[in-house]
Amino acid sequence: MFGVAGMVYLIMLEGYQRGIAAEYSEQSLTEWLESGTAFVSAVVFSAVAVLNKTLRPATAMLAALCCMMFIREADFLLDAYVFDGAWQWLVSGVLVAITVYLWRQRQPVLVSIEAYANQPAAGVFLGGFLVLMVFSRLFGRASFWEAVMGDGYMRVVKNVAEEGTEIMGYTLIAISSVELLIRVLMKDDKGTRDTGAK
Repeated sequence: MFGVAGMVYLIMLEGYQRGIAAEYSEQSLTEWLESGTAFVSAVVFSAVAVLNKTLRPATAMLAALCCMMFIREADFLLDAYVFDGAWQWLVSGVLVAITVYLWRQRQPVLVSIEAYANQPAAGVFLGGFLVLMVFSRLFGRASFWEAVMGDGYMRVVKNVAEEGTEIMGYTLIAISSVELLIRVLMKDDKGTRDTGAK
């Protein structure tokens, strides 16, 4: 609850501080928060993969997904300091790496996904993923906001709505990763951490 409230406050802070100059563009505080939460989620899911053998393939996939989202959010930096389209190469590299890893782990992958699906954190992750990948994309369409505001269309309003729902999705994903890590750390069965379905 406090994490979600904190994110909302930080989004509002940008508007309060910059007023009508706030653009909620690629270099805004909101975008940096999105990158930060994606990075934290990738690190935490990676930690779970290291700690828990049963959940390893599933959480490795989630870590790779969050890593790809982080790279995508940082595309403007990569375009400016590496080369235009660099993010696509990096995302492709992560995708190839996780595909090779999962190919070598074919037997336990479905068991791992089932074990993860039985975790309470999985529902929070799914909610965040749907908010991020479906709701924010549809809700943030320029054509919708142009229809609603007509001649008074302001891009910043569309940006606030889109980026606000995106950060909500990222926050839920980060919360789900931390919740899963805490559960893994708290459940120790005969010296080996295992939160697989019982």
